[in-house]
Amino acid sequence: MTAATMPAGTGAATGQRPQLSVSQILQMNLGFLGLQFSFGLQQANMSPIWGYLGAEEKNFAWLGIAGPLTGLIVQPIIGSLSDRTASPLGRRTPYFLIGALMCSIGLFFMPLSASVLMAFSLLFLLDVGNNVTMEPYRAYVNDRLESNQRSFGFLSQSAFTGLAQCLAYLSPTLLVTWFGLSKDATADGGIPTFTLVSFWIGAVLSLCTILWSITRVPELKLPEAERARLAALPKTPSATLGEIFHAMREMPKAMKAMAWMSLFQWYAMSGYWGYVTNSISRSVYGTADAGTAAYREAVLTNGQVGAFFNLIAFVAALAMAPMARRVGAGRLHAFCLVLSGCAMLAMPLIGQKELLFVAAIGIGLGWARSWAIPTSSWPIRSHPNGPGSTWASSICSSACRC
Repeated sequence: MTAATMPAGTGAATGQRPQLSVSQILQMNLGFLGLQFSFGLQQANMSPIWGYLGAEEKNFAWLGIAGPLTGLIVQPIIGSLSDRTASPLGRRTPYFLIGALMCSIGLFFMPLSASVLMAFSLLFLLDVGNNVTMEPYRAYVNDRLESNQRSFGFLSQSAFTGLAQCLAYLSPTLLVTWFGLSKDATADGGIPTFTLVSFWIGAVLSLCTILWSITRVPELKLPEAERARLAALPKTPSATLGEIFHAMREMPKAMKAMAWMSLFQWYAMSGYWGYVTNSISRSVYGTADAGTAAYREAVLTNGQVGAFFNLIAFVAALAMAPMARRVGAGRLHAFCLVLSGCAMLAMPLIGQKELLFVAAIGIGLGWARSWAIPTSSWPIRSHPNGPGSTWASSICSSACRC
């Protein structure tokens, strides 16, 4: 019997994980496509949704607080809890299922929102679900793969991230141009039909891709000694919080530096996502009235520009690894962020749709740098919970986004 055909649990019991085929690694990470499709839908559509529902433009920023706030609170807690879980379903699977179900419910009902308050509440549900799934999924690569396969495991997650976000941004345009949906048809709350259908596609993908991953490549069974160790760990809220604060105190200096650096990068991207549609609508289409056909055209244009900069980011992230070794990661990072900043300054001044794609190259290069520091390369000391522990990636990811 080869390692690839060993029954679930055999590898874990002997301290070795079975080698997976390329197809199996892709299937185990397919759930990341559904997860990132959800993130892409939020980035492209939440600000227009606030506008459709009558929110004032000055309030768009705080209405989008759900993502950073839930990331700050949920990611570290779920990271700690999943490292202590030994359920009949597995260590990470319960979080995959709960998070995917929450995402699907949020995505399904979001375009049916009748008020800003309803959409705001659903956004919290959606972002909690995304964050419940995110950190255990990152740790799942370490849990399931041997060290010689982990690089490809993380790379496949990056590939699904790029593909999913491109598709999420482009889905309204594809529904209009390929499937004949009217640009002017709206639901009861004034939300366009192309937005409603895109979110419903996301709801199906969020749940179905996770179910495919956990059934096709299930978790390995924990050895009895590991189950006993986990059972002996304290499960109280104070123990969880204590571990989180201990992790923050012990965080290496390099990781703290990256968190401060990423803080400003995420601030810029959050501002971009919050206001880019209205900026395009004003500069290219001459209006910011969410009830007009011109505004809906701006939403479609933003989707096309967003898909393009995500494609640039994915290709650039792959190309930057050897480039960083040649010119230095710091210099390359600074150069890309400067280009991204210049592109953001230029976009409100651009009056031609075609030139937006030129600016999107700079946005994409800056966004690529956020992909270029994967959790697998962070200088982290081993944690008592062993390989696959999510505590450090949870803390740093939260610091970066909030």
